[in-house]
Amino acid sequence: MERGVLGSRCAAGAGHILGKKSGVATSCGKTTSTSFAGSTKHEQNLHGNVKPLQLAANGSSCLANTSPVLKKQRNLSARSSSAEVVTTFDDAKGVSSSVVEEKIGVLLLNLGGPETLDDVQPFLFNLFADPDIIRLPRLFRFLQRPLAKLISTFRAPKSKEGYASIGGGSPLRKITDEQANALKIALEKKNLHANIYVGMRYWYPFTEEAIDQIKNDKITKLVVLPLYPQYSISTSGSSIRVLQNIVKEDSYFAGLPISIIESWYQRDGYVKSMADLIEKELSAFSNPEEAMIFFSAHGVPLTYVEDAGDPYRDQMEDCITLIMGELRSRGILNSHTLAYQSRVGPVQWLKPYTDEVLVELGQKGVKSLLAVPVSFVSEHIETLEEIDMEYKELALESGIENWGRVPALGCTSTFISDLADAVVEALPAASALVTRKPDDTDSDLDLMHYLSKMFLGSILAFILLLSPRLISAFRNTML
Repeated sequence: MERGVLGSRCAAGAGHILGKKSGVATSCGKTTSTSFAGSTKHEQNLHGNVKPLQLAANGSSCLANTSPVLKKQRNLSARSSSAEVVTTFDDAKGVSSSVVEEKIGVLLLNLGGPETLDDVQPFLFNLFADPDIIRLPRLFRFLQRPLAKLISTFRAPKSKEGYASIGGGSPLRKITDEQANALKIALEKKNLHANIYVGMRYWYPFTEEAIDQIKNDKITKLVVLPLYPQYSISTSGSSIRVLQNIVKEDSYFAGLPISIIESWYQRDGYVKSMADLIEKELSAFSNPEEAMIFFSAHGVPLTYVEDAGDPYRDQMEDCITLIMGELRSRGILNSHTLAYQSRVGPVQWLKPYTDEVLVELGQKGVKSLLAVPVSFVSEHIETLEEIDMEYKELALESGIENWGRVPALGCTSTFISDLADAVVEALPAASALVTRKPDDTDSDLDLMHYLSKMFLGSILAFILLLSPRLISAFRNTML
């Protein structure tokens, strides 16, 4: 997720108001999908079989700050051609002669990012207005937009500094467009002619725009491919929530066969592509075998994993195991570690934290380090500014002498080819999505937790107001 904005995939657990924190190389698994039934808990298909995704008809998808002027300035990134595609398959790698002609669409989902410094504040508003980012209890969701306005206004100046340091805007849209073009070509080589659409969650081209174009093009079968290797409710889940609302309200999409590829970190093509990049960058060290491989993944609040059932941490740890297994099969036996970056606010995030681990490694005498941004497939502010600038400086100050960084996958040919295979494999599982009413249990529990905190906080505030000495002591403690 774009850092310097929120610096995070998600902002905080229920009811928390967030505080602080969050160079461009573009060489421009098996498939996992799960079923939702009004819950955020997920069950992985460990064998990688594609199942139609059942979407709960809950949540809200608020598209904010989309003025007619800005809409006019930006065109939807849809790679469309008149695509008549067959529905019978010889195998998982290609398409055979037709029985019924179809118009196949592939929707690439990504976060989006401000393209200019003027875009930063409205981009931040869209981000914080997402209920999957700031998770307010159900009865307090009317505060979502005012809270988003407040946070985005205060965070915009600092975020602009970050984007200014990498050229004045995010390169994410440009790179995603390049990946869309590369995927279209890779699919055509597999005899699958498809319209490729790009849908960003928080900036242009919005997911809603891409969906409108899909409907206008009369697509008859759709594969949804989030460009996040690992699933989190704050990334892929948030974009899927947009589809939930549309399926609930639009008869066209309610009857459209759709296959959603939720995560693909375990695909052989992805794993080998990551191993290729790591192996190449290790060779640049004077003593490659001495370099530690430092996987830095985007963090999420701990409550997302422990309370909401987010599978992100488990998938990330599994991903690292697979990549290191591939490297070891090539005789690369370097030590490695995993840490999480881009935390913000007062709540606990997944540990260990990247900045803290870098200091510890320097103190332990590690001299050579290869940073691997494992949760990103495109260069953006978290790689270009946070890793390449902030973390590199911290590492060198901590005693690490040799620093390297693996580029994001971008348009690496083996990676794009594997994504194309994933799309082809997902098509036979496409079916109409199912919706049902959500279970309000989690929302009610969130409300009770929130009210309990308010009650205890009110008692503390009352005591402090009655005692100037306590106020002074409290201030000294905070300072």
